[in-house]
Amino acid sequence: MAIALRKKDEIEKLRRAGAIVAQTLEFLKEKIEPGITLKEIDRLGEEFIRSKGATPSFKGLYGFPASVCTSVNEVIIHGVPTDYALKEGDIIGLDIGTFLDGYYGDGAVTLEVGEVSKEDKRLIECSKDALYRAIDAIKPGVRFKEISKVLEDTIREYGYVPLREFCGHGIGTKPHDEPNIPNYVDGKPKQGPKIKNGMVFCIEPMVCQKSGEPKILEDKWSVVSRDGLKGSHYEHQVAVVDGKAIILTQP
Repeated sequence: MAIALRKKDEIEKLRRAGAIVAQTLEFLKEKIEPGITLKEIDRLGEEFIRSKGATPSFKGLYGFPASVCTSVNEVIIHGVPTDYALKEGDIIGLDIGTFLDGYYGDGAVTLEVGEVSKEDKRLIECSKDALYRAIDAIKPGVRFKEISKVLEDTIREYGYVPLREFCGHGIGTKPHDEPNIPNYVDGKPKQGPKIKNGMVFCIEPMVCQKSGEPKILEDKWSVVSRDGLKGSHYEHQVAVVDGKAIILTQP
């Protein structure tokens, strides 16, 4: 497995692509309210990305039909925008990719629609907390499996389980590259490749309530848990620079 080590100028290009992801998510956060449709969110997101000089990298990627993954309630990732209008009490995951000057950006958040239950607030907090704990653990010499263990331990500490078969990933001149970074550990954490300065990758905890076994819906994209319950998802793109993780997908 060859994990790319990026030079300073490459990381700067990845930072610019990531910044547009963050700006788009911030823009869309202000639009999330009861009544807006998923297709409208997708349209607004695509227009905003293009207004910044970037291309929405998800559109057409592996055949995906839209620019923004809109994952509502029990859909954890890869939700396809439809005419569904958001309702009070929904939760929605927004996952966005950009392509700028040959490099990719990628990030995601899960948001509340109006007032949501305490249980849903906690579900969202779990994925966000797991993400930032994992980022805090990133430094050269740490193994990727150790980061996966931080993610799994945090998710289980909340009483939830990680979604299986889907994972974080390397990113650069490809939208998905080595390494794969699951939100759970198979085998021993002290095995496998180590993190090095210059690596750039996405950490993205995907949280289920009772079952981590995925099920893909009839649209061939939307991923739910076999428990049929709500899930949550957060993602940042990070670069390892001077011994620490720098978040590339923030405003």
